[in-house]
Amino acid sequence: MKAILIDDMPQALQVLRADIADVAPEIEIIGTADSVVSGVKLLMKESPDLLFLDIQLGDGTGFDILEILPEINFKIIFTTASDEYALRAFRFAAVDYLLKPIDLDELKNAIARAQTQLGTTTERLDVLKDTFRKPDELPTRMCLHTQEKIEVVDIQYVVRCESSDNYTIFYFESGQKLMVTRTLKTFEKQLSKHQFFRSHQSHLVNLQYLQSFVRTEGGYLLLKNGDQVPVSVRKRTELMGILEGM
Repeated sequence: MKAILIDDMPQALQVLRADIADVAPEIEIIGTADSVVSGVKLLMKESPDLLFLDIQLGDGTGFDILEILPEINFKIIFTTASDEYALRAFRFAAVDYLLKPIDLDELKNAIARAQTQLGTTTERLDVLKDTFRKPDELPTRMCLHTQEKIEVVDIQYVVRCESSDNYTIFYFESGQKLMVTRTLKTFEKQLSKHQFFRSHQSHLVNLQYLQSFVRTEGGYLLLKNGDQVPVSVRKRTELMGILEGM
């Protein structure tokens, strides 16, 4: 596997090069760049399998490089300093990222995923750019990993999510279902600001689709599509507080 590293800090490039040699000596680093201009020139000349890309560069951002390139036919691992909004963007877009200073185990795992997983599609990059560049706005789309592909979905059309062992089933307004290779806990925090409520250990509900809360039969949420979702005893008080404020 051939790789290119782009970072505007010379020391960061040196450290990353050494770390890659340590955890994945089979990777051939075919070039480095320290700016948008030099990064574009390098990527137009070479054909890497993997790109390590810093977000903030001296003359622009890593996104600027990706927008200039006519096509993206390599996998990308983003590198960034700790930033709450940046991390949120990476998670919604389901792309790999490494926090500086880079942990060797995290680097090794990211490289292993890059060697086996699907590439970074234009749609996923669009989700990432939209989320990253509008930190004060809630993301409108997110990327979901299935066993066959990565789906880009509109969050507003997600009716509910249901746990299924280490997977999560997404139910959409259209009636479509999607089995996602992530746990329900992964999405609980991501979707909390989108009016999603964890009504039960196995259920996460978009309250925009709530029709009523039925107190009988143990208590359940009746959704606009007819689905009935249980509410655990310990979640009832929290639910009542939310409903009274709506």
